[in-house]
Amino acid sequence: MNLVRFKPAATTWPTFDRVFDDFFKDISTTVGRDSLVNSKPAVNIVENKDGFAIELAAPGLTKEDFNVSVEKNTLTISASKETEQEESNKYRRREFSYLTFKRSFHLPNTIDANNITAKYENGVLSLQLAKKEEAKEKPARTIEIG
Repeated sequence: MNLVRFKPAATTWPTFDRVFDDFFKDISTTVGRDSLVNSKPAVNIVENKDGFAIELAAPGLTKEDFNVSVEKNTLTISASKETEQEESNKYRRREFSYLTFKRSFHLPNTIDANNITAKYENGVLSLQLAKKEEAKEKPARTIEIG
């Protein structure tokens, strides 16, 4: 086995900025540089016998930052947060929070659009969407044959 010595030219050494970027390299750099900043928060949707529960992970926001609306069987959840940036801070990379987002969901006809509640707690926006009474599962009943 032979050892080969490598002497790179001075121009091939990475610059300080590149070393910093390579150190913090993750999968987002393969998708796009701003993919995490502009991404949408994750959502869980659970169906139960009384309706649906939607959980939206949005840490760092307050309930005043959200806007939840229903129009023509479309539920829209959006948020916008104004961020104050000091002049003395110069970010090399900023992936810390969602600045704005908008998620829309088509509601099935079984949902009572007038009976939707929401609460924001511990970084999770939770919505409860109740089913219409006629859409709820009825217990099995026996039909007698006459």
